[in-house]
Amino acid sequence: MDWIVAPDSAGRGLADVLPSALAALGITGFTDTIGIPGCRTAVVVLVDGLGWTLLHEHASHAPFLASLAGGAPGRAGFPTTTATSVTSLGTGRCAGEHGVVGYTFAEPSGGLLHPLSWSTHGTAEAAAGQRSSMLDAWQPERAQPHPTVFQQAAAAGVDVRIAVPRDFANTGLTRAALRGSEFRGVQAFGDLAAELLDAAGAAGPTLCYGYHGHLDLLGHLHGPGSLPWLMQLEQVDRFLSSLAERLPAGSALTVVADHGMVTVDPGETVDVDTEPTLRDGVRLVGGEVRARHVYAEPGARDDVCAAWREHIGDRGLVLTGEQAIDEGWFGPAVTEDVRSRIGDVLAVMRTAGVIRSVLEPGESALRGQHGSLTAAEQYVPLLVTGG
Repeated sequence: MDWIVAPDSAGRGLADVLPSALAALGITGFTDTIGIPGCRTAVVVLVDGLGWTLLHEHASHAPFLASLAGGAPGRAGFPTTTATSVTSLGTGRCAGEHGVVGYTFAEPSGGLLHPLSWSTHGTAEAAAGQRSSMLDAWQPERAQPHPTVFQQAAAAGVDVRIAVPRDFANTGLTRAALRGSEFRGVQAFGDLAAELLDAAGAAGPTLCYGYHGHLDLLGHLHGPGSLPWLMQLEQVDRFLSSLAERLPAGSALTVVADHGMVTVDPGETVDVDTEPTLRDGVRLVGGEVRARHVYAEPGARDDVCAAWREHIGDRGLVLTGEQAIDEGWFGPAVTEDVRSRIGDVLAVMRTAGVIRSVLEPGESALRGQHGSLTAAEQYVPLLVTGG
């Protein structure tokens, strides 16, 4: 499939960003494959939803970021979704090892885990809009047992901080992906900048990660490239330009994103909830509109795969989970624990999307979507300045 952009295998994926930052700080045991200059403070800012393609298409609205975008893009990994990408960034590992394999995915009790809220639901509960917390039943530290890059940095004597929305404190995803850092809760551009600058002024080697999510939010609601999205992009560009100007000497700023985004025409979507053939032999449907994990009943995988492949046609690619693993979509290694979280069948979309109008009405109605392996979703900026 010529539209498929496979995850990175050459050191320019999200999993390579923080190890590169530690190498730039002079911490032994880490290698810089991104090109971050030697520094005393490494500041990494993730702008949710800022795809490489979108940045180039709308460069006039982001002159500072565009001025840094002369090199090659990075790749988000698979699927191109926030929970997976943030965990790849925080652990320095791909999804096949860290185990956060999608927007939703199968968990041990038989339901679907929603890692952004670390809650689960079965099919009946989803219809009633109910979710149950999994923080005790499947602790994030057990679901994602590998040490994070932040833990490794702290053990090496680095001052490690994260400046992220206050609501992220002690959430399952924060515990799974970002543990080992000093949490600094923020609410807007102002205190985000203040926390990043405070970290940059620390005495010793410092790693600080910051997150901004409103560009992604407006892309989902109005579509990427819409006027609200463009106005937010302009604000993001000014914020990062101002931050870069104020960072003291010896600081390196790296700007990344977790995925790009595409606009989905509601009239072109495939609806699992109104198409019985897509539910025959199916136990659970996870993932999201552009990348679905389909969990089959015992013995039904091949029939499910054939039915989905026939229905999706040339709008996407349908393959078994084992085929996706063999293609390296989840990284060079997939542990046995993680294999059970990956769908028996995967559907990734070239155009349109696969919605669930009854069970996921909110997600299904969004204009902007991501998750698949098109260039617009996979390529992300890896922008570096300072040092």
